[in-house]
Amino acid sequence: MATSTSWAQDVITCDLCDKPTQQFCNSCQVNLCETCVKKHRDQFKSLPHDIVPFLERKIQLVFPECREHTGQRCELNCKKCNTPVCVKCIASGPHKGHDVEELTEIHEKKIRKIKSDTEEIKAKIIPKYQNEDQKIGNSISKTKSKIEDLGKKSKKLRKLWHQEVDNIFDKIESLSQSLGEENLNALQGYHHKIRNLISEMNTIVKQNEKLSISNNLLEVNKYHSRINEYQDFPEHVDLKFPFLDSNIDKGKELSIEIGDYRVTLKEMSQPSLSTDVSHLTTGIGELMDKIRVIATIPTTYNPLDGVACVGEAEAWIYGENETITRIDIHGAVKDTITTKCQNGPGGISATRGRELSYCDSGTVNIVRDGKTETLITPPRDWIPWKLSCTRSGDILVHVYKGTGPQTKNKIICYKGQNIKEEISNDGQGNPIFKDGECSLYMSENNNGDVCVSDVNADIVVVVDKTGRVRFRYDGKQAKRETSFGPKGIVTDVMSQIIVTDINNDCLHILDQNGHFQRCVDDCGLEEPRGLSVDSEGRLWVGSYNSGEIKVIEYLLNK
Repeated sequence: MATSTSWAQDVITCDLCDKPTQQFCNSCQVNLCETCVKKHRDQFKSLPHDIVPFLERKIQLVFPECREHTGQRCELNCKKCNTPVCVKCIASGPHKGHDVEELTEIHEKKIRKIKSDTEEIKAKIIPKYQNEDQKIGNSISKTKSKIEDLGKKSKKLRKLWHQEVDNIFDKIESLSQSLGEENLNALQGYHHKIRNLISEMNTIVKQNEKLSISNNLLEVNKYHSRINEYQDFPEHVDLKFPFLDSNIDKGKELSIEIGDYRVTLKEMSQPSLSTDVSHLTTGIGELMDKIRVIATIPTTYNPLDGVACVGEAEAWIYGENETITRIDIHGAVKDTITTKCQNGPGGISATRGRELSYCDSGTVNIVRDGKTETLITPPRDWIPWKLSCTRSGDILVHVYKGTGPQTKNKIICYKGQNIKEEISNDGQGNPIFKDGECSLYMSENNNGDVCVSDVNADIVVVVDKTGRVRFRYDGKQAKRETSFGPKGIVTDVMSQIIVTDINNDCLHILDQNGHFQRCVDDCGLEEPRGLSVDSEGRLWVGSYNSGEIKVIEYLLNK
């Protein structure tokens, strides 16, 4: 019984119906029953058919029917026309004289390619995707875990915030009670005093009424008038009743005060591409035909090493002394920070929260509420020099090791105090930046590219998120008479790259793919070095020797 079932499962059926196969067409490689043999011949009348018993079948290639010659099968391929042809097509047909190759050879090549591709997919590509699938799965798990942690932390902070608000109102209620009781006690004391005086005066009235009818000369002559004492009330109580006031500006500020006690809760948006300058992406368009200098700011720094804009009308500046100064667009000094480095800090930048960060004495420092704190300590033997705070909140720091022409240079990207990425070598182990004792200037573009002014090589190097060098710009496209001397570098809301050229007294503007756009050389720039962009999209360009800063408009308003 089991044998019968096994045999039934192995029965080979006709390709045209469901009956068991008895015949086989070697020409078409088709299984046929006795009934379907004629049907098969009638279906392909123009072709010869080699019908044999199924057990005598030959497994072979099926050649296609020729479109030009009825009854002929194509065993060749025309190389010129890239189409299957029969022998007649080559001998006397439209493909006469054309080079041909056998279809069997093409078939063998294709089979080898199919097997090769299949093997590569199985052995390399699928495992690669499986590995990526595992990584994504792990990332999803970590992300879910982080989301849960954020939720838990949010709930915990919500409770703490509510407790803090409760504490604030507990204190307000306590102050209200205290101040109220103080005023009440003062009023009650005054009230008691008035009542005592009334009682006292009533006593005097009775005494005076009795004395006024007295015949005792001695007692009457002893009378002393106290009328002046009672003409005016005692000194009034100076009431200081608590005044409770509150201001609610939804989404911006909450404040409440009573007496000398005041509490304010503010929503502070962090300036970034999405909050600080995003309006520029819709308000600013192409480059202006004629650049406009809207302000020229003299400074006391000579030389002037760097500029870092804060908002729309202020910037931190520094030179070769121990101070860093914040000035406005009119040149007025707003603040001064004293560092430990007598020859000046290595570099400065403003965080997206508008806090000053700078390199000094081997560390990256930050100024918060007027106090300087150490933010980053680079790896051992590496010294920080220039830095750039990104719109995403990271900090790019140029660090170097060694002295003279053999000085090694690299850029470290920090997330807080942790190293997020190091930019130093390409995929083949070759250094991206040239050895040398000059600093690197850098800026992050909107697409995540890190744009670097490599002063040692006199080129601009742009590296993508994966650490791959996208392109290098050597200034030749600008066709200047003097060699390219890049220094300060920034990127703008249009993802353009702007770099100072100290040798040619100009700025070079590139698009994000390194294509030269134009030079800014009609603003009277002299040895431009420091460069920054404010929240209105204007360039602040510092001249090295004169210490002068020019504020430049270069983008058209749409």
